[in-house]
Amino acid sequence: MKIKTFASPFSICKLNDCSEVNFMEPFHFYARTDEEISLVCPTEKAPVNALVCDSGWCMFRIEGTLDFSLVGILSKISGILAEHQISIFAVSTYNTDYILVKEENFETALQHLQAHGFELI
Repeated sequence: MKIKTFASPFSICKLNDCSEVNFMEPFHFYARTDEEISLVCPTEKAPVNALVCDSGWCMFRIEGTLDFSLVGILSKISGILAEHQISIFAVSTYNTDYILVKEENFETALQHLQAHGFELI
């Protein structure tokens, strides 16, 4: 399975509203529930009105379109990283999964995934 990495540092934000978010920018993951509004975006695009903004994340994705019938991909990745005390923040889209890891653990995380057969592209 192939993994594509992204160079930009990312932030995970909690928002009160979306007035400062430009949704035309790539890599804006937005979630709204009855309890909160969350946003994952490049750190340079983090809204100034964020209630909380946790920066210093790096991101990779599973390359290609993942069929809904596929089972255990995210579980396998999170399990490998959990074995090495590396926490993740995952976002799933219709096509694939995106995984964020803190900057200080990113290279180590990629090394462990490569050791388990994942290919970096």
